Amino acid sequence: MITAKSGSGYTIGFPRIEQRLFEQLFHSIGPAPIRFVLPDGKEASPAGKSPVGTVFIHDNRTLAKLIIDPEMAFGEAYVEGRVHVEGDLVRLLEEVYQSMGTSPEGKYERLTSKLLNWWQANTPNGSRNNIHHHYDLENDFYKLWLDPQMIYTCAYFASPEASLEEAQEAKLDYICRKLQLRPGETVTEAGCGWGALAMHMAQHYGVTVKAFNISHEQILFARRAAEERGLSDQVEFIEDDYRSISQRCDAFVSVGMLEHVDPKRFVDFGEVIYRTIGDKGRGLLHFVGRSHTGNFSRWIRKRIFPGAHAPSLAEAMNILQPRHYAVLDVENLRPHYARTLEHWLDRFEASSPRVIEMYGAWFQRAWRLYLAGSIAGFRTGTLQLFQITFAGAKRQSSSWTRAPL
Repeated sequence: MITAKSGSGYTIGFPRIEQRLFEQLFHSIGPAPIRFVLPDGKEASPAGKSPVGTVFIHDNRTLAKLIIDPEMAFGEAYVEGRVHVEGDLVRLLEEVYQSMGTSPEGKYERLTSKLLNWWQANTPNGSRNNIHHHYDLENDFYKLWLDPQMIYTCAYFASPEASLEEAQEAKLDYICRKLQLRPGETVTEAGCGWGALAMHMAQHYGVTVKAFNISHEQILFARRAAEERGLSDQVEFIEDDYRSISQRCDAFVSVGMLEHVDPKRFVDFGEVIYRTIGDKGRGLLHFVGRSHTGNFSRWIRKRIFPGAHAPSLAEAMNILQPRHYAVLDVENLRPHYARTLEHWLDRFEASSPRVIEMYGAWFQRAWRLYLAGSIAGFRTGTLQLFQITFAGAKRQSSSWTRAPL
């Protein structure tokens, strides 16, 4: 049995070079209660803590990469099968996130982030490429693990026991109540996904919606769904970039799209909003964010969500302040997104054989890691989910309290 070296804090007892590598690894990720095992059976873990899981490392080269760049190296090694995890993957990632904390990026991380930002820039053409990479996968893939309405954003759980379907329906209605929609009004939606919110607003609140999206597959799906539900006269799904929005309306809404806007262009995004609602309308922004300004996960940007960014509230204010929009309400639905992702991951795991059949084992492991890592991020506070409602300076409030919500 390997014993802890005095004063080292790690269970080590093998050649000095491997001892040094493990010490450097824990220096990189912090004292997370995880057991690391090499191919020859040698292992290391923080002393005095019961490991929540075991990471099997298939070669010393992978171990060295984990030391240099833990986030990117683990992601790449996991999907390629050069490391595998025994135990609860989400719990293991939670411990790593908490152990690493909010330490600033090093020079190497900053450099690779800049390269990704340049390569995946959300220009009009770049945005189309980025969105195509993620959202134009086959609809049959998303049908495996989303709800029947194909809602790919945070749900709203009246209780933790609510079903995913109930919680997604509740989220759609919650947004409508926050927007205080009235029959006969007009709404612009930027980034409409598969169309569930636009159709809910039209069907249940009697409004007319113009919904914009640059995902070809999502637009086709949404148009078919609107026709089947008899809503084509009230909802128009437009395959175009948000930058092209120009028509006037009463309310503006964006759910899960702000993460795909370059934060350097947030003022321009605010100008788009102003073109639509002026200083008399109101709006809502729903987005994955962070408690502080910083770069989004490099591995997720590389493999899952190219061009993505999780804004802080301070960054989001750059959208609203230049046109003097009044912030009416800010709500953090972080635990709701953790619960949403738990449902998605359970359904994804149940559908893994089909996912592998469609796209291969590499893809299946990448998306499992993305979903598990996202759960860990929301549970630990690495990620937040913000809803901001706002209104123009000349908009009069129609409610004295939050009672309508």
